[in-house]
Amino acid sequence: MVLSVLIIGSGIWLASKQDTECVRFLRWPIITIGVILLLVSAAGFVGSLWRVPYLLVIYLIFMFVLIIVLLALVIFAFVVTNKGGGHAVVGRNYDEYQLNDFSGWLRHYVENTKQWNKIKSCLSSSKLCSQLDQRYPSAQYFFSAHLKPLESGCCIPPSVCGYSFVNPTYWINPVNQNADIDCMLWSNDQMQLCYNCNSCKAGLLGNLKKEWRKINIILIVTLVALIWVYLIGCSAFRNAQTEELFRRYKQGFSGIR
Repeated sequence: MVLSVLIIGSGIWLASKQDTECVRFLRWPIITIGVILLLVSAAGFVGSLWRVPYLLVIYLIFMFVLIIVLLALVIFAFVVTNKGGGHAVVGRNYDEYQLNDFSGWLRHYVENTKQWNKIKSCLSSSKLCSQLDQRYPSAQYFFSAHLKPLESGCCIPPSVCGYSFVNPTYWINPVNQNADIDCMLWSNDQMQLCYNCNSCKAGLLGNLKKEWRKINIILIVTLVALIWVYLIGCSAFRNAQTEELFRRYKQGFSGIR
């Protein structure tokens, strides 16, 4: 049961993060697995406490299925987040992200127009970018800041465009506006900014990669613990079956006598 609470807590933590609040497809598998594990663990507890064999069988079957599902989720998360990383920018402490660096599965998710419109609407209504104006009032503070991937991708234009800093969300006079399509998509409209840019999609994936790597550590620890618990459960079930057979044999032998 403790493991199920850990998994559910991880899903809730992921859902509560500002960086991932606009992306919901990754949190639900974790929370769902946690809830199912909680129910299965409860069935196993009742079965062992009241000695109900069929509950123990159900417990072991579902535990095996959950281990397989959790293993698949860990492998899937590792594979899809294996690619993609930040690129250092000269004169700035934050990295910029390129959409093509990430796995095809993640790119497909953010390149879906309907899906991205929902994410974009969520991002524009959040305080993701507006809070940068309060934290970094001057260019000196801003260029020395360690921005999150989502902030560097969605709140400012790409450095290759050569925009001049006015404040973190207001830039003027691009030197090379044809350097990247995102240069033309940038807008000083606070509801637009770079939410239509590929750099914003890449920044979102960069954030997801970092958060999922943290979650994956928890899932791996949970998986190892589940396998250990499952092996103990199998051993206990075999012992119980052996004891039951011995008891029946003893009763039968006594009846013959």
